[in-house]
Amino acid sequence: MNALIGTYECKVDAKGRLLLPAAIKKQLSPVLQNGFVLKRAVFQPCLELYPMSEWGLLMQKINKLNKFKKKNNDFIRRFTAGVKMIEIDSAGRLLIPRDLVTFSGITKDIVVSSAINIIEIWDKDRYEKAIDDATGDFADLAEEVMGQDDGDHEIS
Repeated sequence: MNALIGTYECKVDAKGRLLLPAAIKKQLSPVLQNGFVLKRAVFQPCLELYPMSEWGLLMQKINKLNKFKKKNNDFIRRFTAGVKMIEIDSAGRLLIPRDLVTFSGITKDIVVSSAINIIEIWDKDRYEKAIDDATGDFADLAEEVMGQDDGDHEIS
């Protein structure tokens, strides 16, 4: 699957249904019929929407962990806590289960943001706070993560 692109402000209705933005729905169209997995994010109070193919790749990695090591077993349990299979209905909506709404603090206004191969779903206020909190140290983070010279580049 190609990298997803875009950040969109949306609303959730009283039943917890989210109408996917048309641009995201179009990008996901090749995988819409396969379904999705919705889960709690590990590092942020948001949700992650995985196309089933991406979830399968992640599960292949996790399945290689030795389940007879307590920390691996604990990780698997916590990583998969609250995981739900989700389908997009014919109107392009997905239902966010109540426990995941509670975890993420989602109210009415939300942000749907691409994160390479998955979609993050945020409460709008929490998203803006996370972006604002990261602004100050983003340059340092970018240099640390992306600025490493791995020697793969040739000078021409």
